[in-house]
Amino acid sequence: MSGTIVFDFDGTLALGAGPIVAYARALGALAGDEVYERARQEIRVFEAGGSAYRDGYHAVGVAALAAGVDPDTLHVAYETSRRELGTEAAPVEPPAGLPAFLGRLGGTARLVLATNAPAIGVPRLLRDWGVAEAFDELRFRIGKPAGLAEIVRVALARGPVLAIGDIVELDLAPAMELGADTALVGATAAGATAPVTMRGRTVTDLYPDIQTWAAIAASRTSAPEPTGADHPHESTERH
Repeated sequence: MSGTIVFDFDGTLALGAGPIVAYARALGALAGDEVYERARQEIRVFEAGGSAYRDGYHAVGVAALAAGVDPDTLHVAYETSRRELGTEAAPVEPPAGLPAFLGRLGGTARLVLATNAPAIGVPRLLRDWGVAEAFDELRFRIGKPAGLAEIVRVALARGPVLAIGDIVELDLAPAMELGADTALVGATAAGATAPVTMRGRTVTDLYPDIQTWAAIAASRTSAPEPTGADHPHESTERH
């Protein structure tokens, strides 16, 4: 057995406001320029830090709902923006050095990508970034937080788990409640009061800590079984 690291996608591995701006732009096309401008303003508020928004998508959604946009229109605009993911209309980039980092982690940990987003465009981006083969499992539309809790629960049966994401309520809280370790990244990392295991502005800031976590997790789950009948195995896994 080995440790499992569960990565969020948007805001964690896919960096940049491109898809969020594309979401606001799609809303503007459906509901008017005023909605677009309000959404863009709230994106800036979130990126400046200190807001109550979970992420940029939340900021856009709140602005649109306050302007009277109905949930069905929000859904259509979101799906439109996802089809543009990774294009010039919705650019994103991975954390610096991601392929080498995931390559090193893959030798000691099981890697899972788990996101609420649809699969549209994501596998293509992972291939473009040279990391498609790094993940043991890709999970889309998982329905966080409940969906993440189920993934973490299954992984904990194999060994320690580290959940990494940019939204405490969705990406980390379900893991914390089950006893897993957590890493918070993104605009809220510095000011969030949640008792996460580690935090940084981007995943890149946490590369050494994550690699150390993976090495320790592997050492705790790879000890050989004792051969003597009078010495039953005692698990040292953390749950």
